[in-house]
Amino acid sequence: MSEYVYINGEYIESDKAVIPVRTHAFLYGTSVFEGIRAYYNREEEQMYAFRVREHYQRLLASAKVMWMKSPYTLEEYADITKELLKKNNYRTDAYIRPTLYKSAIKVGPTLTDNEDSFLIFTTPFGNYFDSDKGLKLCVSNWRRTSDNAIPPRAKVSGAYANSALIKTDAHEAGFDDAVVLSESGQVTEGSAMNIFLVINGVLTTTSTTDDILVGVTRNTILELAKELEIPVKERSIDRTELYNADEVFCCGTGAQIVPVESIDHRIIGNGMTGEITKKIQALYYDVVRGKVEKYKHWCTPIYD
Repeated sequence: MSEYVYINGEYIESDKAVIPVRTHAFLYGTSVFEGIRAYYNREEEQMYAFRVREHYQRLLASAKVMWMKSPYTLEEYADITKELLKKNNYRTDAYIRPTLYKSAIKVGPTLTDNEDSFLIFTTPFGNYFDSDKGLKLCVSNWRRTSDNAIPPRAKVSGAYANSALIKTDAHEAGFDDAVVLSESGQVTEGSAMNIFLVINGVLTTTSTTDDILVGVTRNTILELAKELEIPVKERSIDRTELYNADEVFCCGTGAQIVPVESIDHRIIGNGMTGEITKKIQALYYDVVRGKVEKYKHWCTPIYD
């Protein structure tokens, strides 16, 4: 069966979807994107795309930073995404990658006088990490780009060269991923995921002004923590607090919720998935598959 993508206002077969080699976004990394998950609920034979509106709100915020004009409204983005998933007719979990990009055919990095185009592709997608097995992390030697350099608040494709260096060096050193510090030396996030600590029963995470991508999954966890009556604190975090935390987990659309076993070879807690992490994981995986009525408004059904 053919798989479809959406590009230049059309749904076309994926092997026919191409961009010119001189496309500005390809040459200079001048695109913004989102990663959205859709989860297949086998009992209902239904697929639910999770928090589609929130992802596109963030795409538009990223676009504003990058001098982009959106060709569609939030509702139109949601409709296009739903139609593309219907055409691809998955019966498994899937990943959706919408990208708004500078499509002028020209040399020179200027963002103005540079047209904007939009595409989406989708792909079947399981677990990025084993959510039952704790990650072994290191603190990266690379620093996170700052709000006054390439702002992490905007999901700019060119900024992911920073993530690529961070993750690759961590892998080459024998770790699963890395924790990244800001230029001032405080914790920001993982290579491409947010981070939470449990300290004396308080769920603690970096604030939105600590050079992080303000994650949709991060915001979901903050909401679910209220449901579970877990106290939450958003604040700056020092590196050594990582080592002494009772629990640590990372989160993101791709990563979902994954516990951390060790950081810089220091075992976190007892090295097992903590009780608060387990509670949040269990509720999260029910919510994203449309199994919790209270949060069903976050889930967009795909099949009529």
